[in-house]
Amino acid sequence: MSFSPPGNAVVEKLDPLRIPRHVAVIMDGNGRWARRRLLNRVRGHEAGAETVRHIVRASREVGIGYLTLYAFSTENWQRPTAEVSALMALLERFLKGEEAQLMENNIRLRAVGQIHRLPAGVQSVLERVTAATGANDGMNLILALSYGGRDELVAMAKNLAREAVAGRIAPEAIDADAVAAHLGTAGIPDPDLLIRTSGEMRISNFLLWQIAYAEIFFTDTLWPDFSREEFLSILGAYQRRERRFGRV
Repeated sequence: MSFSPPGNAVVEKLDPLRIPRHVAVIMDGNGRWARRRLLNRVRGHEAGAETVRHIVRASREVGIGYLTLYAFSTENWQRPTAEVSALMALLERFLKGEEAQLMENNIRLRAVGQIHRLPAGVQSVLERVTAATGANDGMNLILALSYGGRDELVAMAKNLAREAVAGRIAPEAIDADAVAAHLGTAGIPDPDLLIRTSGEMRISNFLLWQIAYAEIFFTDTLWPDFSREEFLSILGAYQRRERRFGRV
């Protein structure tokens, strides 16, 4: 994940003043990529991990401040045990392998989701890398792990209810800011752009509150085939959109 100075013609065409502050990605299609090549699904996830490196590199180059990747959903726990175990092992290797590059390139690693459900080994390395990179301020890489948008909203509602019962907040004082402050993404700006790969056109329980006004792009490209060039092309298309936020 070594970074080189931007030199690509597509990068040069991007308006640096209109780069999305926060990009979120639903990385879909690893399994289909492997199946089309008559490979084990795990090989697709391994290829997808390499794409992560390319997209992190491109995001850092163009000045994106926050990149959130939907790495493992709460629903993914229902997959075959062998596949889940392989995914967790791959995640642990990825975190260990990228720690030095994250430090070298001033990237802070963060995580959202039900982290307590992850295997102890993954939790341990995740805690170590997030702590080690905590002072980095070049970019925030946020992994959504064991994450579900509805679960996040339920947890938020319970926490606000507890605070109201305890008298720390009046029910009528609960507003959008209070909700945002009790989500796992508290302190992180809402995504400006959401990308989903693989041709599926749904949100899949991802950042349900946070993407209220995100620009959404769907691509038929399977995640392992999603290139730096296509990513930059989508950023260019994003810059050509007019964001009105409900106004005329």
